[in-house]
Amino acid sequence: MGTNTGAYKFVEVLHILAVVVGFGGIFLGGVIGAKAKSRGGPGGQAAADVAFDVTEHWSQWFIYAVPVLGILLVVMSDDAWKFSDPWISISFLLYIVFVGLLHGLHLPNVRRMNELIAGGSGNDVAELDARANKAGLVGGALNLIWVVVLFLMVFRPGA
Repeated sequence: MGTNTGAYKFVEVLHILAVVVGFGGIFLGGVIGAKAKSRGGPGGQAAADVAFDVTEHWSQWFIYAVPVLGILLVVMSDDAWKFSDPWISISFLLYIVFVGLLHGLHLPNVRRMNELIAGGSGNDVAELDARANKAGLVGGALNLIWVVVLFLMVFRPGA
């Protein structure tokens, strides 16, 4: 098929769209979380709930589409790209790490933060602060991972 066909370009647009919506939805989650914490009360809770809802019910589905569309692009490229190309192999590995961190650490942590904020008892301030620090670290790592993958996709080192 090749990389200059209409079908390839269409799948490439879908791939980029999935990246923008999926990772973009998560990228600013830390900012929204910090704003929610500083506002407190019902407004802060609403912001925290919306940020989590966007990640859990929207962004992650687009993130799942990214490698599927990427695989299609490699297959459709007529060997212009190969799964053995370093930039592709490393990107897949980093994607797996990203999804593992997202589901293993980040989402459960943010879910618990939202529960603490919703409880509003004030007794769990230390736990909320510790979880906010963890969210910042893991969220920062997630953002760094996807920016590295973006770099790999644009510059294609080793290609």
